[in-house]
Amino acid sequence: MRDLGTIEARVGELGKAADAASAAVELLALGEEILEHWISGRGETPTRERREGFRLLALHRQGAGGEPSFNACRETCRELVYHHNLITLEPNHPEVHRRLVMATLVAMHLFLFVAGKMEVAALGEFCCASKPLHAAAG
Repeated sequence: MRDLGTIEARVGELGKAADAASAAVELLALGEEILEHWISGRGETPTRERREGFRLLALHRQGAGGEPSFNACRETCRELVYHHNLITLEPNHPEVHRRLVMATLVAMHLFLFVAGKMEVAALGEFCCASKPLHAAAG
């Protein structure tokens, strides 16, 4: 599993890829890796199962277990699947590169959500150590 910094950089690069279909497949895989970090950080083994045909959706379901606030990224995961399908099912569509840019933005949104939750969880939302994070956000 790649580190989060490497994943973030790769997501950013894919919005400019010449082969939109390959980039969409990789964005979906990166989404899975992002959720794997969250699940592994909780001391669990990421599932290999699929939900509605996609591992990303099964990983989201697993990651939300016992953490209701994690459901906030459910629609982001579904939207990443949607853009993946748009691109891979119609790779010659005139809007394919615009769709790829949108898929990249959605993947980055998922990354930022999960990375932010991991940072807050590591510091503790209400402990003294979290003050620098909250001060930087304000």
